[in-house]
Amino acid sequence: MNMAHAQHTATLLPNGQVLVAGGYGAPRKGRNAELYNPATGRWTETGLMIASRFNHTATLLPSGEVLVVGGSSDIPATAELYDPATGLWAETGSLTTDGSRANHTATLLPQGQVLVAGGFNGVFALPAAELYDPATGVWTMTGRMVFARGFHTATLLSDGQVLAAGGKKDFLVPRAELYDPVTGE
Repeated sequence: MNMAHAQHTATLLPNGQVLVAGGYGAPRKGRNAELYNPATGRWTETGLMIASRFNHTATLLPSGEVLVVGGSSDIPATAELYDPATGLWAETGSLTTDGSRANHTATLLPQGQVLVAGGFNGVFALPAAELYDPATGVWTMTGRMVFARGFHTATLLSDGQVLAAGGKKDFLVPRAELYDPVTGE
């Protein structure tokens, strides 16, 4: 790698390269991004992210772009898109959650929307869940989680529902719950 990364994201792109973005302790205050090419074994720097991020999420969209959401920093709940064709980042709609959001999950739904659920706002675990529509760049609130949590997992099931499991609030959360994109609950 060209630089150190921790609490960053790594996303496999359609062209086979891996985008590594952000991270605590990285140079350029966590705005750095680089590409790994497995065919050559080489790393190359790519465009700087707009915001400094760590403990964020990165989701490959059907368009081939990468949606990067939230993260621990001094930024509000923002999101940006990476375009592998140009190597550039662009702002996209801000989340509806007040404050920041970190240690959350982001799940690509079969309809192409991205479900962002839970996480921490710097102090408290969040029960809030919202949907990002790549066609419009707009975020909308959706059903709240039963248990506020961060550091959890979210798995897309074969029936289109999302299973949120485990995590932490002020204590470990030994519970799981389902999100149904049809009902929004």
